[in-house]
Amino acid sequence: MEKWKVLSSDYIIQRPWATLRIDKLEMPNGNIKEEYYVLEYPTWVNMVGITEDQEILFVRQYRHGANEIMVELPAGVVEPGEDPEFAARRELLEETGYAFDNIEYICELFANPATSGNLTYTYLLQGGKKVQEQELDASEDIEVVLMSIDEAKQFLFDNKIGQALHSSALFYTFNKLGLL
Repeated sequence: MEKWKVLSSDYIIQRPWATLRIDKLEMPNGNIKEEYYVLEYPTWVNMVGITEDQEILFVRQYRHGANEIMVELPAGVVEPGEDPEFAARRELLEETGYAFDNIEYICELFANPATSGNLTYTYLLQGGKKVQEQELDASEDIEVVLMSIDEAKQFLFDNKIGQALHSSALFYTFNKLGLL
């Protein structure tokens, strides 16, 4: 198996949350793919935060792409040059007001490697305490939701986590903790 050779690459749109490029590719068998569209996204972090009371932190927010109000894990963008672990701590504090001493890498996943190349890192944070109020961006409207571990497992198993990377993050974390 060989990688495809990029013959040319041009941007169609470059915006902070919408970057689309078109590549011309040569496949190993010599076939030319004239138009292959790639969406570029930043690196993301998902956090499974377990408080000192053994509750898992979730957030409820409106997701316009799905036109749904969803319960998800806290998550966010890794800023350019930022360490993903630092970003996980920062985003969790901003979105929930909880700080954690203990952090552990769980996994990294591609959302859709056929059309985008960004990674999403998942971290488990344990022993969290509420230390401040949320520090939300002007475009964020986030409600913090706490669930016991058993409630969170049932929520996941009932297919109520609509964000695929968040479901995966929970499965990997529950497996790591021996809770499956």
